[in-house]
Amino acid sequence: MERKSFAGMHCSVAQCLEVVGEWWTMLIVRDAFLGVRRFDDFKARLGISRNVLAQRLARLVDEGVLEKVPYSEHPPRHEYRLTGKGRDLWPVLTAMRQWGDAWAAPDGPPVVVEHINCGAPVGGVVTCANCGERLGPGEVRVRSGPGDSDGLYGLYGPD
Repeated sequence: MERKSFAGMHCSVAQCLEVVGEWWTMLIVRDAFLGVRRFDDFKARLGISRNVLAQRLARLVDEGVLEKVPYSEHPPRHEYRLTGKGRDLWPVLTAMRQWGDAWAAPDGPPVVVEHINCGAPVGGVVTCANCGERLGPGEVRVRSGPGDSDGLYGLYGPD
């Protein structure tokens, strides 16, 4: 099945998927957050083919999610590090992990992410950028933003 491009779609979710929506990509990003930096380490942890890993890493570098940093001149070698753009995927990865823990881990979470200072589990929460109140889907509305050149969004509210 040929992959559809979302490049022309005026939707931030679609644009995010354009960058990180391919199989393996978020697992590579996950491992980068865990400190994996070298090609062979990604390959060993993920069990991914060399050519697919090379393609995904190149794409993440091209998109500015990872950067290549040399660590050896002879032979020339480099590692991959998250950029600011890549680190901004932390809440996305956290939300995916939480969903997987709740809906796809019948024996419990395979990994527990803990706050270093207090040891409590880490979770993602959607909050109001102004007042900090926690929000669920029934407490928000969607309206057209400045990038909605197609006028597709209008005004939507809770069900």
